[in-house]
Amino acid sequence: MILSKKVLLLSCLIPIFSLANEPSAFGAGDLSSSNPYGLTSSEKVLLETKKNLHKIAVKSNNQENELDSLRERIDGLQSVIESLSRKAQKNKINIQKRNELSTFRYKSSSEYENRLSQSIEEQKVLLKEISSLVYTINKLYVSKKEFNSLVYDVNKLKKLVGKKHKLRVKHTRKSSSSKKSSQVLYNEAARFYKKKYYTKAIANYEILIKRKYKPAFAHYMIGEMYYRRKNYSNAIFYYKKSSSLYSKAPYMPNLMLHTAVSMKRTGDNAHANIFFEAVVAKYPNSAEARDARIFLQR
Repeated sequence: MILSKKVLLLSCLIPIFSLANEPSAFGAGDLSSSNPYGLTSSEKVLLETKKNLHKIAVKSNNQENELDSLRERIDGLQSVIESLSRKAQKNKINIQKRNELSTFRYKSSSEYENRLSQSIEEQKVLLKEISSLVYTINKLYVSKKEFNSLVYDVNKLKKLVGKKHKLRVKHTRKSSSSKKSSQVLYNEAARFYKKKYYTKAIANYEILIKRKYKPAFAHYMIGEMYYRRKNYSNAIFYYKKSSSLYSKAPYMPNLMLHTAVSMKRTGDNAHANIFFEAVVAKYPNSAEARDARIFLQR
């Protein structure tokens, strides 16, 4: 009685797996991914350019901050120099007026004027050195305007290459697959699977699904390939779809067992055990039931 209830629960669970959490099966060529894969030669160049642009951006921002700091220092030094010049001129006038009053005072003031003039000259030398440094930075390093122009050109190239790549792939797929019969694609998929060319096999089975040619088996085989790739979330999705199309298929024991294992691998132990028990209950003498019992004993 308990097993019957669990089998009934199994029949309710299989068709209602959530589609919302299904990851994309085709992430190849995604340059926005943190770990892109399956890139063409053009996309690899774009990815490398993207990395270089990031480095240039960081360097440019640092240089811009340094340049702003230097400019602030120059403005400050110019203000100091102007203030010192005004004071020197004022002191010079006062000294001339006091020359008649005291030779000592005149001498002391002359020494002060000399020290003040010397300080002004030192400030001018420092200003000249800073100005030279600013000129070097402006001449040798990339400005923000130049950097933004470079980014615009690269993005434009990226869009152009992306469009050409999509058109090329679309044209290649149509020209290579549309001329083949479903039976030919089916046989090719079987050979690809046997040789473990899973990417090619999946592509063929996807076309067969669109043509509605043995869709239950095609979904099952795609699930098997994702299972072998340890992409258990995708495997569960395709197993679920296959069972909803043909629940009495001869491969159902293996489908249910692999569904249970996939659930266990993704951390869903509760539902995994329900499926293991269902395999034992429905196919007690099968090899899959033997494996399910081992999992239940762990």
